[in-house]
Amino acid sequence: MTRKAVFLDRDGVINKNRSDYVKNISELEIFPNISELIKKLKDLNFLVIVITNQSAINRGITTHKNINKIHQAIQNFLQKKETSIDSFYYCPHRPDENCICRKPKPGLIIRASNELKIDLNSSWMIGDNDSDVKSGELAGCNSIKINSTFSLDDAVNMIKKNIKCELD
Repeated sequence: MTRKAVFLDRDGVINKNRSDYVKNISELEIFPNISELIKKLKDLNFLVIVITNQSAINRGITTHKNINKIHQAIQNFLQKKETSIDSFYYCPHRPDENCICRKPKPGLIIRASNELKIDLNSSWMIGDNDSDVKSGELAGCNSIKINSTFSLDDAVNMIKKNIKCELD
């Protein structure tokens, strides 16, 4: 059985982006409405999976351990609101390392789809950068870019309307 997923970028989508990277829990500012939006996606039978570039690791600015602590802090926040992320996937590589997992390449989405048996054609990638959108498109997902005029809330409502249209 295949499942469908919404892949979310982390920084700028789930939490506030920082120009100097979110390197530890003290720098993590989770958007207050994220739990309601994740609940909506789960109510639509989507897995919710984070796909994030974390080159600060290979730049020597933070560690795998710190990134995992940040992800656990996000989970703890969401679990208090009775929801959760189904899985976190991150790329620790710098752009010059030319790996297959760093967005805009689709490596992490494809890995998640293989491991979790996800139908990419029925799935969505939501991010705040062109690289997020490109990654989703290359993986075969629908992609949505959010910004100051089109929020994550708008994106979730768009997905909900799209599903309703498919059912009608």
